[in-house]
Amino acid sequence: MTRVPRGYIARRRRTKMHSFASNFRGAHLRLNRMITQQVKRAFVSSHRDRGRQKRDFHRLWITRINAATRKKLILNRKMLAQVAVSNPNNL
Repeated sequence: MTRVPRGYIARRRRTKMHSFASNFRGAHLRLNRMITQQVKRAFVSSHRDRGRQKRDFHRLWITRINAATRKKLILNRKMLAQVAVSNPNNL
């Protein structure tokens, strides 16, 4: 059977994958099969880590808010208990 060179569609697909893999190193940049595997893996990681990034930022914001309120809060538990006993309507 004679060899059939694939048409422009396959070449277009490969060049698109090469553009995604432009920052990879070594064989991950040069070999087509390895490029497709690595690009798929990179897309999976980026999709997963977008949600994880939101989660991490929420955790960071909560920690920062907690630290800021602890710094501004002068009253400790003993003083709060005394305020609660002396002024029960304010709490």
